[in-house]
Amino acid sequence: MPIVAQSTETTDWVSRFADEVIEESERRAPGKPVVVASGLSPSGPIHLGNLREVMTPHLVADEIRRRGYQVRHLISWDDYDRYRKVPAGVPGVDESWAEHIGKPLTSVPAPKGSTHANWAEHFKAAMIESLGELGVEFDGISQTAQYTSGVYREQILHAIKHRGDIDAILDQYRTKKAPAKKQQGQKPVDEAELEAAEGSGAAAEDDGSSASAGYFPYKPYCGNCEKDLTTVTSYDDDSTELTYACTACGFSETVRLSEFNRGKLVWKVDWPMRWAHEGVVFEPSGVDHSSPGSSFQVGGQIVGIFGGKQPIGPMYAFVGISGMAKMSSSKGGVPTPADALEIMEPQLLRWLYARRRPNQSFKVAFDQEIQRLYDEWDRLDAKVADGSVLPADAAAHSRAVRTAAGELPRTARPLPYRTLASVADITAGHEDQALRILSELDPEQPLTSLDEVRPRYDKAEAWINTHVPAEQRTIVRDEPDAELLKSLDEASRQSLRLLLDGLAEHWSLDGLTHLVYGVPKVQAGFPADATPKELPPEIKTAQRSFFALLYHLLVGRDTGPRLPTLLLAVGQERVRALLGE
Repeated sequence: MPIVAQSTETTDWVSRFADEVIEESERRAPGKPVVVASGLSPSGPIHLGNLREVMTPHLVADEIRRRGYQVRHLISWDDYDRYRKVPAGVPGVDESWAEHIGKPLTSVPAPKGSTHANWAEHFKAAMIESLGELGVEFDGISQTAQYTSGVYREQILHAIKHRGDIDAILDQYRTKKAPAKKQQGQKPVDEAELEAAEGSGAAAEDDGSSASAGYFPYKPYCGNCEKDLTTVTSYDDDSTELTYACTACGFSETVRLSEFNRGKLVWKVDWPMRWAHEGVVFEPSGVDHSSPGSSFQVGGQIVGIFGGKQPIGPMYAFVGISGMAKMSSSKGGVPTPADALEIMEPQLLRWLYARRRPNQSFKVAFDQEIQRLYDEWDRLDAKVADGSVLPADAAAHSRAVRTAAGELPRTARPLPYRTLASVADITAGHEDQALRILSELDPEQPLTSLDEVRPRYDKAEAWINTHVPAEQRTIVRDEPDAELLKSLDEASRQSLRLLLDGLAEHWSLDGLTHLVYGVPKVQAGFPADATPKELPPEIKTAQRSFFALLYHLLVGRDTGPRLPTLLLAVGQERVRALLGE
């Protein structure tokens, strides 16, 4: 199939990478499926920074599929990595898990209460479910299965045969110091970043063992305690007989590596080996891979030993979190794709990853910023519908709402997220009240069921319940504030009368919006529909004072949900009572 070239002036970053990947795949493996890859280590909760490791190749692979090519998106589950430490804050995990440090992740028990077979499966399961919601099509590869079944046996023997060459490459970088890491808490919470995974999460220092037998790019897992705290003490290239000793339990044994399946290549050798074995053409890497001596840079030299080529590998930047403190991927409570999908629709999360080039950082919002993001998304949706959208924005929108397999499920009537959140806040779980309010937003097209605004309504309700502090929740007053009402001057009393006189006629979202903004205009002698350009600056001050008065009388504080939504939620009869009619 010929390459479908795209104009780089009007297309997005995804299309440009797709052009490059298709061309490179045809050069390397003509007629074969295009192979893109991601690597994830289920060493703990897989966070939103790790998701960029998946979404970047997914978006490129999906674009290639849309053009009619066959594509394989591989996700290597690095579940044969060593268990490095007990992550803090993971439910069902205590310090007793420290006894498993050094074992493969698939040999570590799952957290208490989990239904999964082991630690790795427990954390993989949550990610797989989220990827399904996001429409990500992939082929999962368990590295435990690959290594323990002998799939990589020839590659392991080849690496050991060429261990001197590998050692010489690695030795070029061993004297280089890694860049200093930022201290946790160095940035304010709203600028917190989630560090991108170091490749698949393996530690950079694992480049092999040097002992009496010389350098070895391979670590056996101990036959007694299962830990990788082992050192190769002798090896015979002809017979492949290998002897190792375990420093954890003192166990030692001699095995034939040509028949042995209980160990793995060290990370800086393992990654390029897989590039060659799978024929990977495209795989992104985190910003930490761009430094001297990083796994990606070193792998670009080592891959030649296995007869392969380094993939096209864009560096991707940090993913920030708005509303949560900085956390590393091994800590509990770290925001995961499942956490984000609890409060936002898959389309919005896809869009956040699609609209920014890989080397641009961005934030996923868990605070009030999510309302602004949804407003921006809805405006984009409207521009797509009326044909006024710019080409690159249209491409990002298309990648958010559909894949090559079809449209993602969406909310039938996507009412504004901030409106739904306000209604969920005010009604506190009473669905009949929520339906009453939402059905009055547009009297000409009344809502007949909450199902019409799902799943967006459920996401907004989840956000209110899990991310809005109790002191910011809206509680409508039970009784009028008699003292405040008695203290009002004549101008304030007049503003309330004007509002109350117009309630019945303006009882809809648009009508109440017009009414509450119009009252201060009318009081000042201007038409209610006068535009800001036709008004003096003091009208804005009068509007703010009027709004603050209404909030105090309705909810007992200076601010709250948008007033039109709040009025609808409280209901005409109760509004009239609280405003002293």
